[in-house]
Amino acid sequence: MCLNCRSDVGAFKVFCKMSSRNLYSYNGMLSGYAKLGQMKAAKKLFDKMVERDVISWNTMIIGYARSENVGESVRLFKELRRLCIGYNEFSFAGVLTVCVKMEELKLTKQVHGQVLVAGFLSNLVISSSVLDSYAKCGEMNSARRLFEEMQVRDVLAWTALVSGYAKWGDMESARELFNEMPEKNPVSWTALIAGYARNGFGRDALELFSKMIVLHVRPDQFTYSSCLCACSSIASLRQGKQIHGFLIRTKFKPNTIVVSSLIDMYSKCGCLEVGRQVFKFMDDKKDPVLWNTMISALAQHGHGEEAIQMFDDMFRSGSKPNKTTLVVILHACSHSGLVHEGLNYFESMTRDHGIVPNQEHYACLIDLLGRAGCFDLLMNQLERMPCKPDGRVWNAIIGVCRIHGNIEWGRKAAEQLIELEPQSSAAYVLLSNIYAALGRWDLVEKVRHLMDERRVKKEQASSWIEIHNKVHAFTASDRLHPLKDVIYSVLEQLAGHLEDVALSLDTER
Repeated sequence: MCLNCRSDVGAFKVFCKMSSRNLYSYNGMLSGYAKLGQMKAAKKLFDKMVERDVISWNTMIIGYARSENVGESVRLFKELRRLCIGYNEFSFAGVLTVCVKMEELKLTKQVHGQVLVAGFLSNLVISSSVLDSYAKCGEMNSARRLFEEMQVRDVLAWTALVSGYAKWGDMESARELFNEMPEKNPVSWTALIAGYARNGFGRDALELFSKMIVLHVRPDQFTYSSCLCACSSIASLRQGKQIHGFLIRTKFKPNTIVVSSLIDMYSKCGCLEVGRQVFKFMDDKKDPVLWNTMISALAQHGHGEEAIQMFDDMFRSGSKPNKTTLVVILHACSHSGLVHEGLNYFESMTRDHGIVPNQEHYACLIDLLGRAGCFDLLMNQLERMPCKPDGRVWNAIIGVCRIHGNIEWGRKAAEQLIELEPQSSAAYVLLSNIYAALGRWDLVEKVRHLMDERRVKKEQASSWIEIHNKVHAFTASDRLHPLKDVIYSVLEQLAGHLEDVALSLDTER
């Protein structure tokens, strides 16, 4: 007996009426709850079971892993081993799902050792999952070594390795591996396309997508999403529209992943109104991801009050806000100067929505208060944090200090960030600028030497703009564009205009 659809109430009634409930029927009911994501009900049934076999345990381990309840999945896996009931490849598959999803390196190493002892490393699915987990955790040496030791390598193993050198920025190695693959599937293509898009190689991502289409490899939702992200990264509205048109021509069924990427693309390319239309097209199919994307788009364009209105619409529609929703609404309040509203949303997180604020929420709150110049309140919130601030929080403080020229706070924040993230160029640059403002050139030189020792390089600022179907890319102090004289002339006019506006505002005050 198994629940394969949402007729769980009827199935449960049948289960209760059974005169003799054997282990098989219990496992069927357990599997049904797990497949539906009803892990509370599954646990209740599991706890009542007098007899359990490895299938019972595996069902719970995998069920918790899929629902991202890491603690319970790992706890049950360890309990299974402790009781010496015996475990099989499905037991490992469940806990490896946790390793891959949560990027748990320490747990991956432990499971790898247990797989070796149990003799399951010859199982292609298990070995590929271990490899994938190492790659997701950034342990590429271990992933590569395991890959080379595998006597048989399927497309999953190849794709896992390509996806790992791509995720961590080594696109040259990822492309070499991709070219060597004896067999490629849509997931393999998407892994490389996503890597290019994520690492700032938007044009390479789109070129690979074109090649994929020519070779008649069918894209999936993640392929389209990655390509739309690539269009966003280079502000290519023309190519974004082409992908949108391709989706329509191929009658691709719209889903949350693709539609949210479309909204994000149109928003970042300056076509917020088109993004709104795409959002409205989904009618009653809007889930939290779509709401979050639209609220974020409004925030990016400075429409804070409209973002708040959309948050209220989301709540009234019955779609429950999640942690990301609160991040984007706080971001909207921050960029629109809505301090009172932002504080109310932050305070209501736990009270009204059952969401415990994390570091990202605190970073948004600090940005909100800092932009408004509320430094006393900012300090108060910083002291109230239940955990030690991480890089996101100190980065937010650095951003605030840039706006208000708060040298002392900026110095402290930069020093904290360097200690936490020694490869963060932003912290070194800000600290160097602060020391220069104080006339401490000895310390400026010390910071620069520290950057050289740690091989930290400042990323050059860049931007794009599309004019007449052509994308023009610029870097800071760029003098290579053929129209550089005209461009800098216009920039000087704009700078002069801004100075006039600032002067007139000061005079009015």
